[in-house]
Amino acid sequence: MPDTSYVDDVRLAHILADTADALTLARFKALDLQVSSKPDMTEVTDADLAVEDAIRATLKRARARDAVHGEEREDTGYGPRRWVIDPIDGTRNFVRGVPVWATLIALMEGDEVVVGLASAPALQKRWWASRGNGAYTGKTLLNASRMHVSSVAKVENASLSYSSVGGWIASGRGQEFVDLLRDAWRTRAYGDFWSYMLLAEGAVDIATEPDLALHDMAALDVIVREAGGRFTNLDGLPGPVGPGALATNGLLHDDLVARLTPSEPTESIDLDD
Repeated sequence: MPDTSYVDDVRLAHILADTADALTLARFKALDLQVSSKPDMTEVTDADLAVEDAIRATLKRARARDAVHGEEREDTGYGPRRWVIDPIDGTRNFVRGVPVWATLIALMEGDEVVVGLASAPALQKRWWASRGNGAYTGKTLLNASRMHVSSVAKVENASLSYSSVGGWIASGRGQEFVDLLRDAWRTRAYGDFWSYMLLAEGAVDIATEPDLALHDMAALDVIVREAGGRFTNLDGLPGPVGPGALATNGLLHDDLVARLTPSEPTESIDLDD
């Protein structure tokens, strides 16, 4: 039987995404887009801030008892239910006029992600899932198709998507990742959220990154799992807990965890030194 516990939360996530889409599309390729650097040297735009503020304002009215964790603002609220927001995943793409970026919205109960949505308005795509109800893609709740991961069972037949090589070197797993790139049938750097949504659709078999934050991973986690895949950190622990993220169609997962485990303990490298 479908789990109807999160029907209202999924609807709310779509409402939040509608607001976010309107704000981000209005600022995409805007000549007066304001871009600044955060302390960690990542970029933030006025669109990132506007989206997170708008989502927080709606959640304050609609889910006053829920906590909120976002990329750009301080955590608010308390309790077992927590919304996790990435206002623009792929900010550098957004700044450069590349249409591959999305707003990520998730709901966690304790340590488990129970609702996730990724909305990429410049691609005219949206993906979502809730615990026990499968994963879907479409423009609206009423215009959607169910997703399922692939059935590829060997790395040499698998398509692998990643974001960059530099982060893998810094993580101390650079050689293991390069070896994986050599062994995989096809490798492409689709990057960010899109790698994981392509995996949920069955177009990609492996998606992985060495260093991600909770707001980068939470929504992706439940969408991949509800599409029949597995989502863990690089050590094979389930959930959006880090270090990094490894998502597969499930059949490949244990092999990938083994392949990405350093043969010897290795200190990470700081590429900024």
